[in-house]
Amino acid sequence: MDRLLLMRSFVTVAHIGSFSGAAKQLSSSGSLVSRHVAELERQIGVRLVNRTARSVSLTEPGRRYAEFAARILDEIEAEDATLARRHDRAEGTLSIICPKWIGSLDLGDAIAAFSAAHPKIVVRFELGGMSDRTYDFLDSGFDIAFHTRDLRDSSVRLKKVSSLPFVLCASQKYLERHGTLGHPNDIAAHDCLVHVNDPVWRIGHGHASTLHKIRNVAFSSNSYIALQKAAVHGRGIALLPQRSAYDDLLSGALQVLLPELAVPDRPLYAIYGPGQDTPRKVTVFLDFLTQWFSGNPIAAITR
Repeated sequence: MDRLLLMRSFVTVAHIGSFSGAAKQLSSSGSLVSRHVAELERQIGVRLVNRTARSVSLTEPGRRYAEFAARILDEIEAEDATLARRHDRAEGTLSIICPKWIGSLDLGDAIAAFSAAHPKIVVRFELGGMSDRTYDFLDSGFDIAFHTRDLRDSSVRLKKVSSLPFVLCASQKYLERHGTLGHPNDIAAHDCLVHVNDPVWRIGHGHASTLHKIRNVAFSSNSYIALQKAAVHGRGIALLPQRSAYDDLLSGALQVLLPELAVPDRPLYAIYGPGQDTPRKVTVFLDFLTQWFSGNPIAAITR
């Protein structure tokens, strides 16, 4: 039997002094409480109570064990209450992980703003080192992970926090040498700067969108920042997060290609543990980030 159940029955008997009284308090039966105490004695190997027809008294080991068991049960109840309060409050440590390129953009600003607004929550924010298995972040001790791909995994829950706009672009230097794009199919004839996890580009929206598997890879990297630098230096055309490329687009160092078609946004998903009883610190964080992205949109650039 469960040791804590046996201890609870024994402590109640020790406090009240009878099996029937303990059974009434525990909403149980006297015979069941008696069996609990007998099983506890068997497991410990010591007689804890003296049983007579009219009363129950504790042996010397029984008095000592009753004090010990009562202390253990009180500590468990106190810890349970503490955890329940922390679960229902926006406090404690919140551990977050995401790909490097996402954390280096808006998300880093949003999480910094959240930390300043909620000083009782200690934020642990790590970039990179993510597994291909969706739920591994939980096994690694993280509360929340961020992704930009659609997820279908019942072992986690997800919330769309925002959309991340992307842009197809190149430098004026490159366009002067190789010409601009008149149609998405022209991509095949150009030098392309490709993220290793993004070898297929989608151009356009809805039913009019087209997929283009990039075969003419002039430069590849697992960093959008590195691809952006290569694009600015005229190495080829690139599909970049607009937030990352914003300053270069604004200054004219990079030019938007096929602005009439545009590139679909990528969804930014926060994924977290399963179950309906989500910790308060997680729900507060997700609500804050959703509002932050809504209040800090990226201005459109078409040139």
